[in-house]
Amino acid sequence: MKLNRQWILRQRPDDDIGSGDLEFVQTPIPQISVGQMLIRNLYLSLDPTNRLWMSDRDQYLPPVKLGHVMRGSTIGIVEQSLSEKFSPGDIVKLPDGGWQDYAVVRDHMAEAVVEDPTVPLTAHLSVLGMTGLTAYGCLLDIGRPQAGETVVISAAAGAVGSIAGQIAKRQGCHVVGIAGGPQKCRWLTEDLGFDAAIDYKSQDVPTQLDALCPNGIDVAFENVGGSIMDAIFSRLALHGRMAVCGLISGYNDSGPLAGPTDFGRILMKRLTVKGFIVIDYLDRSDAAFANLRQWITGGALIWKDHIIDGLENAPDALNLLFNGKNDGKLMVRIASE
Repeated sequence: MKLNRQWILRQRPDDDIGSGDLEFVQTPIPQISVGQMLIRNLYLSLDPTNRLWMSDRDQYLPPVKLGHVMRGSTIGIVEQSLSEKFSPGDIVKLPDGGWQDYAVVRDHMAEAVVEDPTVPLTAHLSVLGMTGLTAYGCLLDIGRPQAGETVVISAAAGAVGSIAGQIAKRQGCHVVGIAGGPQKCRWLTEDLGFDAAIDYKSQDVPTQLDALCPNGIDVAFENVGGSIMDAIFSRLALHGRMAVCGLISGYNDSGPLAGPTDFGRILMKRLTVKGFIVIDYLDRSDAAFANLRQWITGGALIWKDHIIDGLENAPDALNLLFNGKNDGKLMVRIASE
């Protein structure tokens, strides 16, 4: 009998994911019924929101229930099908294939993946997946960057920030990225075309922002929160826009997430601060993916996929997002393609 390896959420982490928070179990693979499919997961996306879903804080989706399979987006292959839409061998993308080898889903929960020999399959979890769509929608819909404006991106060497920065450059903006470490900063300026990069680990972020953005910041693409967000917010120019994509610095903490200290700046500078959740943008994804694919094909968009082998390594791999040791879009290879 085939068994399904699964990560079950047993308790809500207090800080980094530790022993006892998740349990690795094996269960029988359930039978499928009409309209369902059995999917063998190939790749699991790891994102900061995974940590958020483990908590019981107020959030945009219900927290994962204790005793349930950990939530996560996957790409997989159809092994069995009682659906008229999909056949065995089809490659599909699941918004919640879960941290497991196999998922049983109804056909309306799967999206067909059109394989493209010019890009790896993993791209459909990164630049041609929710990562790319988040960068595209959050920057262009909320940030609305115009040629000649100054755009600052936190976590700029991350999966979302690195794509957002390149799109801002396409809009003719002066782009400054904030990242951790000289290697990541060099990648931003030398390979991705950012105008400047700030190493928050070795440089004083407020001082560097003053030097690199002497006329203030027109658009902020916020991924981090905390003191870095505060430094950026306090330098937003008249009619500046802050697109809030993530607040990863606070996801391991309990209690409310801290906001900017100078809230009055919203009034005095007539600022726009708006959050972005990619599921609110799905109805406009076709045009976004068409543009992203065109830029990739033309060599105008660069991305990295950081792949960790083995479902058993998923919890430790997720912690890489919080210690800054990931290098690109983080995912787990569950099974061979």
